[in-house]
Amino acid sequence: MGKILAISNQKGGVGKTTTSVNLASSLASLGKKVLLVDIDHQANATTYMGINRANLKYTVADIFLNDIEAKDIIENVKSVSVDILPARFELATIETSLISKENKEFILSNSLDKIKGDYDFILIDCPPSLGIITINALMAADAVLIPVQCEFLAMDGLTQLLNTIRLIQTKQRHNKKTLTIEGVLLTMLDTRSNIGYEVISEVKTYFGEKVFHTIIPRNVKVSVAPSYGLPVTEFSPKSKGSLSYHSLAKEVLENNEGK
Repeated sequence: MGKILAISNQKGGVGKTTTSVNLASSLASLGKKVLLVDIDHQANATTYMGINRANLKYTVADIFLNDIEAKDIIENVKSVSVDILPARFELATIETSLISKENKEFILSNSLDKIKGDYDFILIDCPPSLGIITINALMAADAVLIPVQCEFLAMDGLTQLLNTIRLIQTKQRHNKKTLTIEGVLLTMLDTRSNIGYEVISEVKTYFGEKVFHTIIPRNVKVSVAPSYGLPVTEFSPKSKGSLSYHSLAKEVLENNEGK
């Protein structure tokens, strides 16, 4: 049975999509069967993986709105041997459509449960908000991976996310699931600035052993890779960014050995 990880932080620009895509690619390169779920209406993970959104018959929005099975939406990313549940602009207006829907917080969970056994890892790229779509991701997830950028006000807003995680933990008891924090990932470290190292110290003081040893540096190759429709792990395998995400994947695997 696979493990579902939600990559979440309601703050934008912290590296959620970059982490989702490159962790998926890195886990696949280590022989794991991986599904990437794009639930951000900007659909950046979908584009990042080289998927032409105009040609899609179904998207992840159809799980919420039209009861389409996840298995009928999955696309294969040939370049990295990763499956993806792609997104498109329809997700932008989905929240209002779900207001009156019964058990709306469990829609994604119920859908992914049917295919969970087909994968070692399912990674959910969450939008920068704590709305009903992100709640769906957290309800479906076994654990949350929280990217935190090594910049000023990095901890800003994390209290709200942690409170939401506690709320989900309470609701999940009915399903005999327990949402945990997989780890906090420090991203976008600028080695030329002292502020980055101050943030690292602050985050480690707050989260302790939950902070991954791997730190993702600022790297030009990471920024350029999406324009080629490739993860940086494929676009520039020997770059610092690529090597860092491979290191993260190995940490994730080590943390889950025997579980």
